[in-house]
Amino acid sequence: MALRALVAVLPGDGIGPEVVAQARRVLEYFRDERGVPLDIWEIDLGADRYLRDGTTLPDDVRLRIATEASAVLVGAFGDPRVPDGAHARDILFGLRFGLDLYANVRPIHAMSDSLVPLKGRTARDIDIVVFRENTEGLYAGVGGQFRRGTRDEIAIEEDLNTRKGVERIVRAAFEYARAHGKTQVHMADKSNAMRHAHELWYRTFFEVAEEYPDIRAEHIYVDALCSLLVLDPGAFQVIVTCNLFGDIVTDLGAALQGGLGMAASANVHPVLHGCCEAPHPRRPVGLFEPVHGSAPSLVGMRIANPFAAMLSAGMLLGHLGWPDARDQIESAVVRALAERQCTPDVGGSLDTSAAGQWIVGALRAGAADS
Repeated sequence: MALRALVAVLPGDGIGPEVVAQARRVLEYFRDERGVPLDIWEIDLGADRYLRDGTTLPDDVRLRIATEASAVLVGAFGDPRVPDGAHARDILFGLRFGLDLYANVRPIHAMSDSLVPLKGRTARDIDIVVFRENTEGLYAGVGGQFRRGTRDEIAIEEDLNTRKGVERIVRAAFEYARAHGKTQVHMADKSNAMRHAHELWYRTFFEVAEEYPDIRAEHIYVDALCSLLVLDPGAFQVIVTCNLFGDIVTDLGAALQGGLGMAASANVHPVLHGCCEAPHPRRPVGLFEPVHGSAPSLVGMRIANPFAAMLSAGMLLGHLGWPDARDQIESAVVRALAERQCTPDVGGSLDTSAAGQWIVGALRAGAADS
């Protein structure tokens, strides 16, 4: 009998619980009707809990996720009642940094021609995967403020880059490209202006590239990348970049695939043999989340697009060893878009729950036909 995988679910804030409910439907379908051995552990963390008792990410929860869970599914965090975002920062950064989820993997894949906003381009032109370094850079939290609140205030944010951190995300991008039949990897930096930190990126990228002679290594400045993603997105297959640039580039990419409601993501720790890391004793926990944010203004309107959350659940299942389940979810979403069985932001008229229900129905019908 297959070992059961524990999936921690954090619905979060805003529209998070609405879309995660639909993603959970997908997980429960594969568990109950397709025999995927999953146990689901829903955790009460978010703004409501923080405002109630000050809890963000308790040590016992963090420990159980790290030692027992196979994956984490997250909705969204952010609430105007917590203006400094303290709870969101503690939870998300606590998991990403605490579990060393150094690779943020963002597929930029258009699933319908109707969603592509570029003239003369189709869904076939939008098929990119971005590897964003997830634990270093300007998001490492190194810096400070001096003379705060005065006219002489100084704020410093340090851009932290290590050889280990750069090498492993670059290698993860090349390994992905090789495993998926891709022929090129682009690395985006600003080494012409950031001559210390990004010279490290530039040098490391081409040193690692020598180990992958079957894959073309291309360097591009990030500003040029943003321009070319709009002018010729089909020129890109795999992109690797730093934390800040990856954050920006992937939101631009989301616009190319139909908006943030279609953008899934994975935060993972690829185990890379031959890198500076020792082999991990078991498959590391991955964190999967839609990237659209908590959207407080949409709460209760029932129009939030659940597809990003459902596609994230598909990435989660693929990560745990069920790629067929991931592919079936993607196919169901493609069909939903073609038949306009979706929320208004992507051309349909269904509410959040109805769109999720339709996807599960399509999965069930597909299983019956196979």
